[in-house]
Parts: sequence; C-alpha cells; structure tokens
Amino acid sequence: MSTTTTVTQTAPITAENVLRLFPEIDTRVTATGQASDGDLAGYDEEQIRLMDEVCIVLDENDKPIGSASKKTCHLMKNIDQGLLHRAFSVFLFDSQNRLLLQQRASEKITFPDMWTNTCCSHPLGIPGETGDELESAVVGVRRAAQRKLHHELGIKAAQVPLDQFRFLTRIHYKAPSDGKWGEHEVDYILFIKADVELDVNPNEVRDVKYVAADQLKAMFEDNSLRFTPWFKLICHSLLFEWWEHLDDGLEKYMGETQIRRM
Repeated sequence: MSTTTTVTQTAPITAENVLRLFPEIDTRVTATGQASDGDLAGYDEEQIRLMDEVCIVLDENDKPIGSASKKTCHLMKNIDQGLLHRAFSVFLFDSQNRLLLQQRASEKITFPDMWTNTCCSHPLGIPGETGDELESAVVGVRRAAQRKLHHELGIKAAQVPLDQFRFLTRIHYKAPSDGKWGEHEVDYILFIKADVELDVNPNEVRDVKYVAADQLKAMFEDNSLRFTPWFKLICHSLLFEWWEHLDDGLEKYMGETQIRRM
C-alpha cells in the first residue's frame, strides 16, 4: 500500500520568500514550462513531455504566488521545503450512482498502477484555469477537469458541462510516491453525475471500473490493490457520507470555504 503523510510544520511559502527558496519558480502565475532534464531520464516520452506543464504555485492559504513546471512541483526535495500547488479530484457517478474509478497507467511517473478516483490532475498556469479568489479558482478548476476528463478518458465536454461540476471542498495534503516524487497539493473536490462514453487513453489509464459504495469498501480490503494517497484520505474521511447524499442533501456539503488540512 502507498504511504500517506500528513502535513507537517515547515516555513510557510509566501510571495516574499518563494524565489529565495525555489529560484526556478516563475512569479508570473501564467507562464511557460521548463525543459526536461536528467531527473526524468528513463521515463515514458509522453509523460516526460507532460512534466513540462505549468502548475499554479500557492501559499498555504491557496493564494497563487507563481508558477512552476509539473516536474518542479512533484520533486520531494522541493515538497519537503514546502512547495505547494493547486490540484483537483473529480468523482464521476453514473445514473445508478456508481463511481467511476481509474487505475493509473504504468507509464505514469507518480503513483503508477494505483487505483484512484475518476480523474486527478492540475489546473494549469494558462488563461482560464487560474484564479486568485475561491470563486474564480473553482471556475478554473472546472475547466481543467473538463479538459483532463477528455485527455485521460475520452469523455466529450458536452457530456460533462461546466455547470454540472459541483464543488464540495479543498483538502491540503502531502504524500510521497517513491522517495523522489510526491504530491503536496490543495486539492479541489468536484462531484458530477453523468452517463458518459469512454475512450480511454492507455498512456494515462490502465483500467477503469464502475463501483457501488460497498464494492469500493471491499476493494480497500484487498491487499493486492494499491490506491493513491489522496483517494484513500478522501475515502476514509469524507467520501461515503457525501455519496449517501448524492441525490438528496449534497447541497449542505457544497461550497465549503475552509481548507481541510489532512
């Protein structure tokens, strides 16, 4: 099983000290990626290319203070110094209230072959996906979610309209992948209910499965299966209660303004 690490006390990253701690950070939120280097030698070519995508660097209160490559944001040597970025996790349910899971492809650089929620990725430092305040950040995250659902699972935008993504909360967590790579994110949780057609990208996704709540709980009892740390955190703390209210009462969980520190 993968290891989950709770957030520990480090010096807060701010707009004032981010360049001193991380000279490679671009203090513009919208910027261009960096060239790949030896840290990525031996990995899949397409996954290396994606490591040049530009993530949104945050302070501990989810305020954008710059941008950096996906590679820079996911190196544990930077994470351990407090480097934090914005992310999202989509939970897509069909008309039978089954959750669509994906198993990450073996080619993935971080958390390969692990089961996780429908789609997990990052809004990028590009027009339309950034946002300084919560309302605009949620708009950007919804756009990013629609983009990545198509990239990873072939789901057409028309099947997942932006206004159908329901924002619940944000979680701040830190977790290593293999010692070299890891995650340190403010993760926006999005629910959507839709019957969709899949055209899976095998470079991103190894397998998919629709599950009821009891089936997912049984999967967690199977020691042969591995799960991403953020998915385990959400499942063990929040998911099943939200799931019970998917069709009745979910509104009371939506739009939370406080960041959950996990």
